[in-house]
Amino acid sequence: MIHRNILDNGILLLVVENPAADIIAARIFIRAGSRWEAREQAGLSHLLSAVITKGTEQLSSIEIAERVESVGASLSADAASDYFQLSLKTVSGDFVDILHLAGQLLLQPTFPETEVELERRLTLQDIRSQQEQPSTVAFEQLRQAMYGQHPYALSILGTEASVSSLGRADLQRYHQTYFRPDNIVISIAGRVTAAEALALVEKVFGDWQPPASPLPVLQLPPLTSQAGTNVTALPTQQSMVMLGYLASAVQSPDYAALKLLNTYLGNGLSSRLFVELREKRGLAYEVSAFYPTRLDASQFVVYMGTAPENTAQAYAGLHTEVERLCTTKLTADELQASKNKLLGQYALGKQTNSQLAQVFGWYETIGLGIEFDTQFQEKVTAVTPETAHEVACRYFIQRPYVSLVGPEAAVTPFPF
Repeated sequence: MIHRNILDNGILLLVVENPAADIIAARIFIRAGSRWEAREQAGLSHLLSAVITKGTEQLSSIEIAERVESVGASLSADAASDYFQLSLKTVSGDFVDILHLAGQLLLQPTFPETEVELERRLTLQDIRSQQEQPSTVAFEQLRQAMYGQHPYALSILGTEASVSSLGRADLQRYHQTYFRPDNIVISIAGRVTAAEALALVEKVFGDWQPPASPLPVLQLPPLTSQAGTNVTALPTQQSMVMLGYLASAVQSPDYAALKLLNTYLGNGLSSRLFVELREKRGLAYEVSAFYPTRLDASQFVVYMGTAPENTAQAYAGLHTEVERLCTTKLTADELQASKNKLLGQYALGKQTNSQLAQVFGWYETIGLGIEFDTQFQEKVTAVTPETAHEVACRYFIQRPYVSLVGPEAAVTPFPF
């Protein structure tokens, strides 16, 4: 059973009582992330996640690390496209102390100048390193072509230009704007009762009051880009071929069917792409598909790493397999196998207290509610071959966005 409470200051608290192991895990979600960044400040939430654990008004970064490590706990921060989070896990006897520490990090970060500068330099190194990886270059190129001026167009790391301009004052403004109790979900799972968790969260966060000003209204640009081919020539040992299709956000009725189609096409060694293009035709070093869950329009992507001389065949093979979803219905057996795989993996993703805290907190943060756990499984089960075919035709009949990276002779010129 999942217990749900809203504190007087607006914090939404979820508690999953799971006494099987002497462990408590928590996730503190903030409705922030790269979706809320101005384009010229791309990478701001990632930089904040790197430095929020490096100092409070009472503790230095070393003291924070010592408090966590001395009891064998874990405490970290992460930023994603649609949320920001603090993650913690401890044995139950240390949970009170570590939650108090997380409260200090959340309410009183100091963002020391030296730490900001260090993490900014490390982020720039990561960005430059990724520019040497064909798969990352291909995906970055595809994402920018598909999303244009929308925040989803850019990596969570940001760009060299945007990160180079970020400073401590930017982090403070972002923190003051979005880190407020009426913008937070706390999700706890483990050996703790709902009453105990509520009392503890009230003690740590109950005095935190939201500011009088409302949260800023997020105004995102419309997606106006046109599908086409984007090519980057790099002296690599392989070509990376990606095809992307704009797909639905998580709230769409098509979401479950698209998740099943993604599972059928690109999930694992038994997937259609792996069997047909790697096992039977020997085209792929790697081949797969992904369809990330997003608050705004998502992307359905198929990709392959292949020998440069096979670049044209790789493109044709990927395009044919996606197009086939519109021309040929999945059989009942194919669809059932995909359902079994998807729902089995979904169940395995809720085994630990950390996973439980993550899943349910995430659902609340992106507006789906804890009911989505059951609803998603029911919607997947209800998909028929006819429904899957209709959804495939709705999204895959359009011309794909294409991203090619590889040796110049293999990717330019490229006939379509």
